[in-house]
Amino acid sequence: MRTRVKLDSQIIVAAAAEIADSNGLDKVTLTAVANYLEIRKPSLYNHINGLPELKGQLAILATNQLRIKISDAAIGKAKHDAIVAIADAYRLFARERPGLYKAIVSSPDRNNLDLKIAIQKMIAVISTVLEPYNLNAEDKTHAIRSLRSLMHGFASLEEAGWFIAPIDREASYQRLIDIFIRGIESSQ
Repeated sequence: MRTRVKLDSQIIVAAAAEIADSNGLDKVTLTAVANYLEIRKPSLYNHINGLPELKGQLAILATNQLRIKISDAAIGKAKHDAIVAIADAYRLFARERPGLYKAIVSSPDRNNLDLKIAIQKMIAVISTVLEPYNLNAEDKTHAIRSLRSLMHGFASLEEAGWFIAPIDREASYQRLIDIFIRGIESSQ
């Protein structure tokens, strides 16, 4: 039996994140969280309003943690090195926190102000990394969308087991990111 801790929304979200990473995002239910915390399910309602809110909080947590990872990776780097660093950090986050990562792209409420802020902060990191390329606003938006799509697409396909050919996935990922970098460099 676990030692009782003072329950709050952060503890509940952390428990949901552990369940998501261990068993899959689809296994995050209020019953599963209550069982994980060894409490009665109704106790959760003192801190959250239900599963949609909990999944929204997971998306915020995941987005903030991913932002920290890519931001930390980019520190002290510029241009090519910074893009490669955030791409590697992004992919590593998706591998290490698979359930939490899925919460980002499975967000139940895109109108959630806290989630919007978290997403804006994450995009700001990518935007800052792209600053040295002096892209105009439209081209920068395209570049941000492209890079996010490349990172997410590769990480998602990899997690789903689609890369079974006996060719180094690391090399494939690095080539993909290098192609992206050459593309934005050639548009200058």
